[in-house]
Amino acid sequence: MLMNSPFQTKYINTLKHKTESNKVLASYTKKVDKIDPFAFYQINRPPDEGERFFWKSPDDDMTIVGVGLLRSFSNSGADDRFSRIETEWNDILSSAVIDNPFHVPGTGPLLFGGFSFDPYSLKEEKWQPFGDALFYLPEYMLTVIGDDYYLTVNLFESDELSNQTNKVEKTFDLLIKNEEPSQVPAPHLESREELYVPEWLDSVAEVVNVLRTSEIVKKVVLSREMMLNFSEPVSSEYVLKQLHTQQKDSFIFLLETPDGSFAGASPERLVKKMNDQVLSTSLAGSIGRSEDSKEDRELGNILLNDEKNLYEHHLVVDMIKKALEPYCRELQVPDDPVLLRTPYIQHLYTPVSGVAKSGTSIFHIVGELHPTPALGGVPTGQSMKIIRDKEKMDRGFYASPIGWTDFDGNGEFIVAIRSGLLKGKQAFLYAGCGLVADSDPKEELKETGIKFRPMLQAMGGKSE
Repeated sequence: MLMNSPFQTKYINTLKHKTESNKVLASYTKKVDKIDPFAFYQINRPPDEGERFFWKSPDDDMTIVGVGLLRSFSNSGADDRFSRIETEWNDILSSAVIDNPFHVPGTGPLLFGGFSFDPYSLKEEKWQPFGDALFYLPEYMLTVIGDDYYLTVNLFESDELSNQTNKVEKTFDLLIKNEEPSQVPAPHLESREELYVPEWLDSVAEVVNVLRTSEIVKKVVLSREMMLNFSEPVSSEYVLKQLHTQQKDSFIFLLETPDGSFAGASPERLVKKMNDQVLSTSLAGSIGRSEDSKEDRELGNILLNDEKNLYEHHLVVDMIKKALEPYCRELQVPDDPVLLRTPYIQHLYTPVSGVAKSGTSIFHIVGELHPTPALGGVPTGQSMKIIRDKEKMDRGFYASPIGWTDFDGNGEFIVAIRSGLLKGKQAFLYAGCGLVADSDPKEELKETGIKFRPMLQAMGGKSE
């Protein structure tokens, strides 16, 4: 039980300085026996739609599942959206009373969510629920790290702790279920359409012409969209399970709203911060895979020696290095990239690691890194203007930072690629490509077609 602990005394003392309209956050964490994360996500579905999230790092190193919404943090601003979310979160934590003897990253009170790609871009109604920033503080959360399982219960409360403790203990008992997740049937895909392909090819050609003649703009990333229509609403449970089965080497994520969910399987980490250790990665330059092992290795060697892709990759590495330097007292940057292989694509990959300066938050770094040249361009300002003019669509949370941060300041954000918006009987998938002066529009169309595949297959579709 949690009674008669130092936490109780601190909680009651804190409440003396709180009014009914300004309740304190109380958070309880305990270690539990094994719980299936997918069952936790499915069985503990809140009565209100749009109050869940799911996160899994590659190779199942960490899984975080949130159900129930204690508070959402949203923002429709532009210039200060990173700092405003951080300020609101710190305000909650400043008076929070936290019973978490483990201090394991990803346990205790935690925010999960993300930011839109471009707050100044064209706005489409289907992305309206997400705004330019959306984060959730969950009521109940399961964290799995290796073979260890933790449950966290968060609440705003001004009742006496003796009453609340019994409630929390009962809640833990209700959450601890060893049931298997039920089978969810695959959705029936009625049609699919790659939107505005001729117009997109024209835009690519126009951008490439700019790149060939400009002495300033070096790279621009253009994205496009695929629309899927189903005979019934698409289940987020089904999509999550398929992504987990098919994309084990990627970050699996899903953020619900009452009017649509954003999900994906991204191989690209934006930044990871654990205590003062910082890790970012460059994932730019790509080529397809082959089922023939010899041909697959040959494709990898082609990528490792391709001037266009190496140039594009080094632009991203240089940007990450410059973005991290103000926040790190040490940085390690390998000289050459290696290959990172996912089921359909292999990428050039370079990790950039460092030691954070005192007082650096993960929001500082996310705001500095986004958008990376891998999803925006070089230089950032000019490339973003070109994207707004030539892309003619709202990326929403596609290609944006999405992830989590806990009460100790640990966290991890990825770049939300290989992703899509689930919206009732429809889904919208997104894919992009980096354009440089010698890009070929037809080859870029082919590359983006490959990048649709992870989400398309997860929804029961077949790639051509």
